[in-house]
Amino acid sequence: MTPVPPVVTPPPAAPVAAPVASSPELPPVAPPVPVAAPAPVTPPAPITPPPAPVAAPAVSAAPPAPAPERKGWLDRLKAGLRKTGSSIATVFTGTQIDDALYEELEEALLMADTGVKATTHLLADLKRRVKDSKTTDPAAVKGLLADALADLLRPLEKALVIGEHTPTVIMVAGVNGAGKTTSIGKLTKHLADEGAAVLLAAADTFRAAAREQLGVWADRNTVEIVSQEGGDPAAVSFDAVTAGKARGKDVVLVDTAGRLPTQLHLMEELKKIRRVVTKADATAPHEVLLVIDGNTGQNALAQVRAFDDALQLTGLIVTKLDGTAKGGVLAAIAQERPIPVYFIGVGEKLEDLETFNAREFAQALLS
Repeated sequence: MTPVPPVVTPPPAAPVAAPVASSPELPPVAPPVPVAAPAPVTPPAPITPPPAPVAAPAVSAAPPAPAPERKGWLDRLKAGLRKTGSSIATVFTGTQIDDALYEELEEALLMADTGVKATTHLLADLKRRVKDSKTTDPAAVKGLLADALADLLRPLEKALVIGEHTPTVIMVAGVNGAGKTTSIGKLTKHLADEGAAVLLAAADTFRAAAREQLGVWADRNTVEIVSQEGGDPAAVSFDAVTAGKARGKDVVLVDTAGRLPTQLHLMEELKKIRRVVTKADATAPHEVLLVIDGNTGQNALAQVRAFDDALQLTGLIVTKLDGTAKGGVLAAIAQERPIPVYFIGVGEKLEDLETFNAREFAQALLS
């Protein structure tokens, strides 16, 4: 009865292993899982940065803050140039753009002291702008003229830089009555407001009470002054530059005697002052400014030429634009002797001296 051993049924267990072969099908299911991992796609991350750049433009909207103060000054400038503006504005009240309009405009610009060369340039530029823009409305031509004038005046737009030299020596010249000493007082306040330590030099020893007048401005601006009663202008200038260096001043403003460019001996005196200042500081003077009266018309251009030939001017201050000034002379200067206009003045108050902006001036002149 030993035949019992054949009961070995394990062989059927081998076929059970066959179902195990079905387990290899599970791995193919695994690959989809990694695909699910990328599903939390990171695109949301790049979407978050854009808000940051959007915030930047909001900050750039801040600069217009000083507008009200500047606007008040611009209103005074427009008031001073109203006479010229109104005479030019009447040219654009017609119904068509023709030769008659350009002839009237030429006459108005010449009457505004613009000068022949600048007037010719502006008219040619204006006609080109009208043609390119296909403008048919005379009123729109006024805006194109403002653009042309602003472009002509832009080379005059430059800031007075202080700090490259210590002290920065500024020599100021001008004819009698142009407002030279008054402009120095206003310029002193402008520089002091910017934090500069200023020293004044009363080198106008020819005119009676000139020293006292500058002294009043020094007191009003609480700055120091170097002066000598009846002293030599060149000697006063030398002492002032030397004192400015010793006292660590940022700026030395030298007020020279008023004179006409036709007074050759006085123009020679100016050249001497410049030479002596250079002896006190080999790099000085760093700026040579001419103060011109905005009411003197084409005569102002003649002054610029004469003083520039003698002193090599670096900048201009145009005063009294609040009176009967026509303003067009700046266009003549830009066309024939483009020396930067650092400041323009529209009144007697300390704050009535402002930096020159070509676009603002063009709009004020044509307002």
